[in-house]
Amino acid sequence: MRVLAFIPLVAVLMTAGCVKKIQGVKGSVNKQEFGKTARGEAVDLYILTNKNGVEAAITNYGGIVVRLKTADARGRLADITLGFDTLQGYLGSHPYFGAIIGRYGNRIGKAKFTLDGHEYKLAANNGENSLHGGIYGFDKKVWAAVAESDEQGQRLTLTTQSADGEEGYPGKLDVTVVYTLTDDDELRIDYRATTDKPTVINLTNHTYFNLAGQGSGDVLDTEMTIAADRFTPVDAGLIPTGELRSVEGTPFDFRKPSTIGARIEDGSEQIQLGLGYDHNYVINRTAPGLALAARAVYPKNGRALEVWTTEPGVQFYTGNFLDGKVLGKNLNAYQRRSGFCLETQHFPDSPNRPDFPSTTLRPGAEYRSTTVWKFRSEAIRK
Repeated sequence: MRVLAFIPLVAVLMTAGCVKKIQGVKGSVNKQEFGKTARGEAVDLYILTNKNGVEAAITNYGGIVVRLKTADARGRLADITLGFDTLQGYLGSHPYFGAIIGRYGNRIGKAKFTLDGHEYKLAANNGENSLHGGIYGFDKKVWAAVAESDEQGQRLTLTTQSADGEEGYPGKLDVTVVYTLTDDDELRIDYRATTDKPTVINLTNHTYFNLAGQGSGDVLDTEMTIAADRFTPVDAGLIPTGELRSVEGTPFDFRKPSTIGARIEDGSEQIQLGLGYDHNYVINRTAPGLALAARAVYPKNGRALEVWTTEPGVQFYTGNFLDGKVLGKNLNAYQRRSGFCLETQHFPDSPNRPDFPSTTLRPGAEYRSTTVWKFRSEAIRK
């Protein structure tokens, strides 16, 4: 990857033991010590701030988005992501708050797949299935990090390597994830990877959003729009059946804005299986490149989020398994449906579904994926 040069006004302070600041023309990146893993690995927190005061705090442990401060219609900044105040929370058991997910985001049925005639067995960490890369996924790696600030924005480049056979996946995988916060109030996530053997890959980010502000209760009054005419129904293990079903006449139809809570208690089979929304949507697109996947708005403060992606799908998840046992920021007990996720992705279980868009990566090719979160506001509606 080509690294962009600093512009002349950039200053870099790298004094050991203190906050390290990279100052750009309009924004800055602050680097802070965030703690150590149980293995003694040093972990840092990088705070990206743009000219408008929008802030993205990201740690190189799991590439986790620890904090996102965005403005509402009155210009008031608030943190809209669930998570923890300290590294210690992320080192314990938690539902992937804010993390980079890999090698394979979402589920692979029966924790196995066949590629080029060879069967690969994965860790079964979600019943009989494999979820989010297995037991030791990308969310638990300490990534190498480089922070930069220039006219394009505040940027954090994370790199890691996944060994051949790690969590059962074939091929040595070299991975780069770049977070860029722009002065247009957008956080761009660029994923890149190469392999030395045929493998499968499906990277995403698992941030939980609450546009009222984290710790503000449930998200049922949030208005959601999803640009999808179809979704992939699931079985009892939340593995896609292979059908691409129309959303027409179902509680999964978010083609027009609807509150998350309007139909979440619907008695239909798919809602019951997911305990709410936990389904992959097939994004409507007419051309390659970035396409709108979803738009969420909290009417009471006007804060809005748009999700654009190059991916074919997005998993809409409504925090159905949160149960108040996780104490997050400011000791908030995150209750059921206190956050929602919009995980851009290839479809779950694609390695076992040749009719789904392929997730196979071969030597000599490069995996490329981009997702952009656009933070917006609109008029307040009581």
